[in-house]
Amino acid sequence: MSRVPLIFSPLTCLPKLPANRLRLSLYNPHLMETPRLSGTLKITAPCASRTGSGLLAAWILTAAVLSCAASATAQQDFFNNWPPGASPQEVGERVAAHFITQPHQGSTIFYGEVAAWYGALTFAQATSDTGLRDQLVRRFDPLLPGGSETTLIGQRRHVDDEIFGIVPLEIAIQTKDPKYLAYGKQNADRQWENPQPDGLSAETRYWIDDMYMLTILQLQAYRATGEKKYLDRDANQMVAYLEKLQQPNGLFYHAPDVPFFWGRGDGWVAAGMAEILRDLPANHPQRDRILRSYKSMMAALLRYQGKDGMWRQLIDHDEAWPESSSSAMFTFAMISGVKNGWLDAAKYGPAARQAWIAVAGYIDQNSDVTSVCEGTNKKNDLAYYLQRRRRTGDYHGQAPVLWAATALLRDDRPARN
Repeated sequence: MSRVPLIFSPLTCLPKLPANRLRLSLYNPHLMETPRLSGTLKITAPCASRTGSGLLAAWILTAAVLSCAASATAQQDFFNNWPPGASPQEVGERVAAHFITQPHQGSTIFYGEVAAWYGALTFAQATSDTGLRDQLVRRFDPLLPGGSETTLIGQRRHVDDEIFGIVPLEIAIQTKDPKYLAYGKQNADRQWENPQPDGLSAETRYWIDDMYMLTILQLQAYRATGEKKYLDRDANQMVAYLEKLQQPNGLFYHAPDVPFFWGRGDGWVAAGMAEILRDLPANHPQRDRILRSYKSMMAALLRYQGKDGMWRQLIDHDEAWPESSSSAMFTFAMISGVKNGWLDAAKYGPAARQAWIAVAGYIDQNSDVTSVCEGTNKKNDLAYYLQRRRRTGDYHGQAPVLWAATALLRDDRPARN
């Protein structure tokens, strides 16, 4: 959990207190309501030593005891007390229920639908909603071998098709049903059947989208099986992409030959790093490298966040329109950082809160996310990115809203940095 600064009010030994107790009062100036935390601390040194080491020891001990309470209060203030229509519980329920009834978008189950399915499942888990989970499983069952919709499953050895495996893996994690585990695991294993000489997947192409599409599948296989090989593949793949694509300002070009900071492309990166950091142990050799890049990216995003709480279709172009899917992805990554202690809560908590409220405002009366950039291939052409069409209800936008709602609601892993 993130530590937040505490300020000490003058400490005094009050005459009415026993000689070996001190009355202390602490407050955190960064909290919106600056609540005070106070209490009585028993120390072994008598009050007469308050001008020496006894008082210093009391200060240090009290800070250690109460800073955790202040941190929890900070998170409560940033991620509670939502305006009408913006609570993650309400938003998540609306978008997840809508997903159940939405048709497939396209001739195959494309990665956007997969990401939304995964998001709805994680939301169901975070809210202990077994009814929602069971509906999501029933929606998936026609895609099992022998089912009526198997022709909708993409068969290419390509990140956009292989990511399909994260849905049965998430179902396996939640239900412990081995048939879903085997079904999803085959995608993860196939991705590394013929690795490159450097050990990376044969599906490596150095598009920033892959930093989620490829890595989330291996991460889900690790989460479902506990086999370290999947986590190591994941971390090595992520670091290879970081070394090649991250720019000095912390952001990422769409591809090495396309020097534009496309919003959703960078959103996939932010989400991918946030996901893997939740599972990488503190002693993993790649953790520090990934965490360093994550923090650099979050600092850049903080600089480019609009006054409306959103990010633009091209992140560093003020003339570009506010884009909802990338903004939701960045919101998810930032919330994850604050709740896990990777980011300073006082600095990033208000930004994450503002972003979530802004994104929630882009959900219409039908529970469709509006102003979602259409599918975008790489192209070295500024006008191409600025003129991309805006869509409503596209799974590219529904998915990260569900991720962010989940991140706000779940009890996340303790900080590992």
